[in-house]
Amino acid sequence: MASTIKDGASTAAVSAQNATKTAIDNPPDFLHHPYTRHALPFLNGGLAGMTATAVIQPVDMVKVRLQLAGEGARTGPRPSAFGITRDIIASGKVLDLYTGLSAGILRQAVYTTARLGFFETFIKKLNVRAEAAGQKVTFAERAAAGLTAGGIAAMIGNPADLALVRMQSDGLKAPEARANYRSVFDALGRITRTEGLAALWAGASPTVVRAMALNMGQLTFFSEAKQQLKQHTSLSAQNQTFAASGIAGFFASFLSLPFDFIKTRLQKQQKDPKTGLVPYKSLVDCARKVVKEEGWLRFYRGFGTYYVRIAPHAMVTLIVADYLNLLTK
Repeated sequence: MASTIKDGASTAAVSAQNATKTAIDNPPDFLHHPYTRHALPFLNGGLAGMTATAVIQPVDMVKVRLQLAGEGARTGPRPSAFGITRDIIASGKVLDLYTGLSAGILRQAVYTTARLGFFETFIKKLNVRAEAAGQKVTFAERAAAGLTAGGIAAMIGNPADLALVRMQSDGLKAPEARANYRSVFDALGRITRTEGLAALWAGASPTVVRAMALNMGQLTFFSEAKQQLKQHTSLSAQNQTFAASGIAGFFASFLSLPFDFIKTRLQKQQKDPKTGLVPYKSLVDCARKVVKEEGWLRFYRGFGTYYVRIAPHAMVTLIVADYLNLLTK
């Protein structure tokens, strides 16, 4: 019996490997249509980002709660990722860890589709120009492509990002004050009606800066690390992708966390019903108040959680995107 199961599993694995090789070697004709070639980097990027978000969403939920805990206080109890997770599960609402999943998926459908699509498009153009000149694409050129792609995508995806933060922070409010958004579209509609269309771009400045820093760390270092590993190691293509994505995940986390922290604070804030004012006026004002009231190390509170959220997300996104690019080359 065991031998039969083993033989069946081996046959299935070989069949899957052969099917993948056939798909790579003989791609459908429609993949070579000019319009399809331009669209593929965007489609592959969006699919990769949505896949990663579905896997990492609970960690992102804990990260947001951790960043908003103890707001405005330098001292006091220091919540941990484990403690927040335990409290959510202890409340009997395990599915709360997936609060905002619809917003997260929509954000990836917009943001990651744009950032990976633009980055791949920029890199292809840079490669063509470099080959024509008999040169190689430099690190600075990769960095510029990553920064530009991240900034453009962040502006496009800010409304979905805002809805995600609002949905995830809603559970921190008193029961009577909660909005209890039903979905990302419900959140977007209610925010627009009550706060105006411009409110959907609250926190856009740190979001753009964060995206530029994250893309600088993720896409630039992934592309550069993969190139260096290819030249200086004997690793297989799959191992090169895995190792490069791990390196990219670290730099993406380290460079973007301070801006992610400020973005979360700005997007979570709402006007005081009595004064009509918000706690933070801008990116700089938020950074100044956090340093003064909570200490500059607060920007890196939850780095472990953020890394556990960003690095795997980056790795899954980059690996899936790389695989999809290979299938559709």
